[in-house]
Amino acid sequence: MRENTARSLVLPVAPTRGRLRPLGLDEVRITGGFWARRRQINATATLGHCRDWMARVGWIGNFRAAVEGRIERDRRGREFADSDVYKLLEAMAWEAAGHGAGTPLDAEIAELTEAIAPAQEPDGYLNTAFGRPGQQPRYSDLEWGHELYCYGHLIQAGVAQARARGEGELAKIARRAADHVCATFGRGGIEGVCGHPEIEPALVELARLTGEQRYLDQAALFIDRRGHLALADTEFGRAYYQDDLPVRQATALRGHAVRALYLAAGAVDVAVETGDDALLAAVVRQWERTVARRTYLTGGMGSHHRDESFGDDFVLPPDRAYSETCAGVASVMLSWRLLLATGEPRFADLAERTLFNVVAASPSEDGRAFFYANTLHRRHRGTVPAADADSPRAESSLRAPWFAVSCCPTNVARTLAQLPAYLATADDHGVQLHQYADAEIATSLAGGQGVALRVRTDYPSGGTVTVRIDRCPAHPWTLSLRVPGWADGAATWLVEPDGTRRSVAPGTATVGRLFRPGDEVRLELPVAPRWIRADPRIDAVRGTVAVQRGPLVYCAESVDLPDGHEADAVRVDPSVEPKDGRDPDSTDGTVGTAGTVVVAGELAGHAEHSDAPWPYAPLDRPDTATAGGRTDIVLVPYRSWANRGPSTMRVWLPTAEPDPTAAPS
Repeated sequence: MRENTARSLVLPVAPTRGRLRPLGLDEVRITGGFWARRRQINATATLGHCRDWMARVGWIGNFRAAVEGRIERDRRGREFADSDVYKLLEAMAWEAAGHGAGTPLDAEIAELTEAIAPAQEPDGYLNTAFGRPGQQPRYSDLEWGHELYCYGHLIQAGVAQARARGEGELAKIARRAADHVCATFGRGGIEGVCGHPEIEPALVELARLTGEQRYLDQAALFIDRRGHLALADTEFGRAYYQDDLPVRQATALRGHAVRALYLAAGAVDVAVETGDDALLAAVVRQWERTVARRTYLTGGMGSHHRDESFGDDFVLPPDRAYSETCAGVASVMLSWRLLLATGEPRFADLAERTLFNVVAASPSEDGRAFFYANTLHRRHRGTVPAADADSPRAESSLRAPWFAVSCCPTNVARTLAQLPAYLATADDHGVQLHQYADAEIATSLAGGQGVALRVRTDYPSGGTVTVRIDRCPAHPWTLSLRVPGWADGAATWLVEPDGTRRSVAPGTATVGRLFRPGDEVRLELPVAPRWIRADPRIDAVRGTVAVQRGPLVYCAESVDLPDGHEADAVRVDPSVEPKDGRDPDSTDGTVGTAGTVVVAGELAGHAEHSDAPWPYAPLDRPDTATAGGRTDIVLVPYRSWANRGPSTMRVWLPTAEPDPTAAPS
């Protein structure tokens, strides 16, 4: 790995070493298109929505209750409720970073910080669920207490504030908490780990911010302790919180999906900063097997509802997909770190898939309701949740305004706030584009030579990405563009400033030359609907196909089907290619932006409600449920489903069996 020298000041992840140098929020600005709209809604609606709900349900008030001595009676929320206040603060800090000082967000950050600060003990301990009269003692429940997990989100919020505005009170609180962790859990202290990883990447980022080695050492210590039976066994086994095997020995991500992904992200951070190539290689191997065998078409991870965990290899039932939104966020975090460490575009491919189909699917169009879990098949129309009460069910059938466990809304908020930092990187030779959106990029290359780019695209609706060079060094350098893996097998073209047009394959397309201001490079991606099949070892979707258009996964939703049909009535004919069927009247930023897709198929009758004594039949038996006749079936982007009221939905669509009674043509 090479050292990262030129450094942005406003970075969520700032490795000192690695193949690529990330560009920060002071170097990349998203200016239009799908992600600009999402980020605007996040800033103007979601942040305030999260703050208001946490005030309503008492999670912010917990800090005042702790100071005023009434915490035993008045504390509200789960043991980890503090963490969501911290994630909101982090989201606010990253959003404020895109604006000048003195914004309303700065005032809100200060107000929340003033509520938190008095609750911190003199030795740095800060938690509203433990350690006070009437509560369990500190660190008496490392398996389920989430104390270190909460510190992780506090530290990440403090790092965000420090990088966005300079070290303020929130950053000082975070640093005192980190010092307490090192003193308490360092060598000679408590030889334990938290049941929910998260402290590890936070400590590494604080080490990067401050240059203090003790924070990195503590993160490495937590990584090395994991997997040596440091935690008590559970009904789900120690694999639930990754304490069954040392990180270096594991061959796949397993157990609780969010825990596993946060731990892997922290392990990559430790590996990068310590030069531990063996640890990095171990995480890459785990990522590879997990992507190949334990990941949904959408990029979602986690197929078990009971323990929110990964299933065994190829256990990916669409109707039982848990695919927690937080797991999507954590997957993006891990993929980004692996991309920076290795430079390999496959990690950006998964990040793109997950951003468009999991992270973007969670919030409603107005940014005030969310999916916690992201199923790929809804058999029954959902019920509209109450607007003035939190939902007790993570697998709510429709997006809910808040949950008893509301880790996902704040995780979406902080991800969208820092999203520009995921678009591009630099190295000694040039600039690399990994995610596509209208954007302006300005940074410095080796030797301090400035470069400024403008990216224009309607991606993912269209496949043309145009990069204009506005400022550049007076020597040759290289512009690199990711060619997504989904484009495999279709024609993709790169057009250079001199008009040279060449075919490029999935991976990285590069243009190295002496650029001049005004030069343009154009990438033409084959964004068109395509049938997708699953590995036959995924038993749950045999006999079905799905549709993907560019990075977007599509689904059939009952609101688009005639005569009251539900999504389970759909049968498709994969011998007929899917085609674009854009809705010219839709401008809501969901269906209209990416367009609908039309596929040939048929709609079953209502035979699915019959009282047949046995639900199986030989293949040569006529299926009367598929006698509805051929029709065009409209599919919509999966991320947009359930925005038009209760509906049934499915991503994997059964293929229409030929009628064995029909006369040969």
